[in-house]
Amino acid sequence: QVQLVESLGGLVQAGGSLRLSCAASGRTFSPYGMDWFRQAPGNGREFVAAIRWTTGITNYADSVKGRFTISRDSAKNTVYLQMNSLKPEDTAVYYCASKSWIGKYDYWGQGTQVTVSS
Repeated sequence: QVQLVESLGGLVQAGGSLRLSCAASGRTFSPYGMDWFRQAPGNGREFVAAIRWTTGITNYADSVKGRFTISRDSAKNTVYLQMNSLKPEDTAVYYCASKSWIGKYDYWGQGTQVTVSS
């Protein structure tokens, strides 16, 4: 059984930066890709960023383009989300998720709170 363990988020001021990490623990881990999602109070789960595991091709939500960067370290089974120029509207619980080769999100992290103050 694979577990995705996220680093702690935190509280930062607007304009600041934060890096999240998500490490897969398990005997085997070979996803199609890994994604980041977020969910703020009153909102549904929102897609943030994705990376294909083999090629490194990335995709971002329009709201974070130019500010967030997703990357991965395959040797460590870890995906990162570098968040720069943070805004109060980025405040949410952030989740990592692995996507299988049949298009299913099969594993999810526990979620970590990111709060951006104005």
